[in-house]
Amino acid sequence: MSAKPRFPAAVYERGSEPDQRFTLANERTFLAWVRTGIALMGAGVGLEVLNATLSHGAHMASTHIYSVVSAILIIIGIACPINAWFSWRRTEICLRENTPLPSSFMSLPLVIAVVVVGVLLGVGLML
Repeated sequence: MSAKPRFPAAVYERGSEPDQRFTLANERTFLAWVRTGIALMGAGVGLEVLNATLSHGAHMASTHIYSVVSAILIIIGIACPINAWFSWRRTEICLRENTPLPSSFMSLPLVIAVVVVGVLLGVGLML
């Protein structure tokens, strides 16, 4: 009886099978990034809907700020699952080849985006 092919083959054909706990931890990290992306997109859509609802009589600058914040949240939210896939793949290959784990290239952009969003929301609230 032969094993069923696994997706993506480019990952599973390399190296040897790592400890299952590490593979499962890598998968949990992948899912956490996907959940983060969903939450950021939801926050962006929610803020835009709230902005559209409350924009009557609001200061025009704050309406634009909230639209920019919504766009940033949605863009970063889209980038998170993309990063999750490539990060999962790189990490799984490292686990299979017993090489040092790669660093995350999404952490710093995410931190910067959240800080920018916070500052813009603060400015929007003051207007």
